[in-house]
Amino acid sequence: MGTCVQNPIRARHLSAAAAALWMALALVPPVAGAGEPVAAPRLTIVSDHADGIYALGQSVHWRIEPGSPSRFGEANYTLRKGGLVLLREGKLALASTVEEIDATLSEPGTLLLEVKATDHEGKPLRSLGGAVIAPERIQPSAPRPPDFDRFWQAKLDELAKTPASPQLVSRDSGKPGVDYWQVTMDNIRGTHIRGQIARPKAGEKLPALLIVQWAGVYGLSKDWVANPASAGWLALDINAHDLPIDETPEFYEQQSRGPLADYPAIGNDDRDKSYFLRMYLSCYRAAQYLAERPDWDGKTLLVQGVSQGGLQALMTAALHPKVSAAIAGVPAGCDLTAPQAGRSPGWPAWCWKTQGKDPAKVLETGRYYDVVNFASRIKCPVLVGVGLVDETCPPAGIFAALNQIKGPKEVVILPRGDHQGSANSHWIFDDRSHAWQEELRLGKPAPAMGMH
Repeated sequence: MGTCVQNPIRARHLSAAAAALWMALALVPPVAGAGEPVAAPRLTIVSDHADGIYALGQSVHWRIEPGSPSRFGEANYTLRKGGLVLLREGKLALASTVEEIDATLSEPGTLLLEVKATDHEGKPLRSLGGAVIAPERIQPSAPRPPDFDRFWQAKLDELAKTPASPQLVSRDSGKPGVDYWQVTMDNIRGTHIRGQIARPKAGEKLPALLIVQWAGVYGLSKDWVANPASAGWLALDINAHDLPIDETPEFYEQQSRGPLADYPAIGNDDRDKSYFLRMYLSCYRAAQYLAERPDWDGKTLLVQGVSQGGLQALMTAALHPKVSAAIAGVPAGCDLTAPQAGRSPGWPAWCWKTQGKDPAKVLETGRYYDVVNFASRIKCPVLVGVGLVDETCPPAGIFAALNQIKGPKEVVILPRGDHQGSANSHWIFDDRSHAWQEELRLGKPAPAMGMH
């Protein structure tokens, strides 16, 4: 299976006509019927390349369409390189016309167009347009630390000194034909890994699925492992935190407001004390646990997650040799030193969380947890979704990480994809993710990585 490339990244996308139709349908407000309220006004930003991909020096052309009849007055726009550096700003007259904005970029990177307006009732509206220029040539903002591999090997050695000692407690899965357990394992420095595991009652050898969680402080839904188990997976889902997985919402809210308030910034000025150290090693140990179970088929070990989970999925694929594939939606943690190159960093954006700390130490610590610096270790096939209007996990940093991956990769570029997948803007990635899961579950290679 070859790399999905456009030297070397090749984006899977719809045909231009299909993509244009999808974009148009996604942005058209519903028509009001008799007695129904008129749909709220919306700003539509459409680029002349349906896939959002441009060559160096190629003009990016956006149309800003206020709908008809327009209910906007004057609007303001900003155009930023890498989501950070202001290139241009101005005003748009949207009362009765379609506005157009052109831009070019002579270096690999991304452009983010933001348009703000108010409707006839004075309510603010905001819309974004994105573009990526020469995505296959976007590079990290800082070099990989020379002792990066030594640092992480030392941490894996530290983990190995503490036996996993898995403790499983059987519970009702809520699904016929599925066994379910809550699981606890030991981690470094007296901490623990909390999660849940499920498998079909039938079958001696099973493909394994490790699910890693997005950001926040919350419990785990039993369905997150019971559903894939009912489809034939040996499925393990772990909490990102050393917390019980089935407490009340109030418990997690108290943790989020208390000891885990702004948890990403805890220890972000010391690579040996970062909050993410325990989290990263949790993922490694979870993968190791699956690989050591007698009911694993010894072939398929898929790790998948979105956002913070995407970060963990790629990092685990880099650290653990038994991971056979990884799926990462809008992955966090990419290019944490990005402001040095004039672009926005991915969440958790440690470089902007320096209050009371030495900014140089925060920046240096981030390099040891940056997905960009793990990426060159990834050898297994990966599927990654990138949103061109994602402000939480900006696309430039994700491309910088992807360009370090030596193994086969499929990149799903989401032209209108924000971080949350608003207006169903992640559906192409979701469709590909499902296809990958199905093929891998059946013991087949990752799907062919052509264009669509």
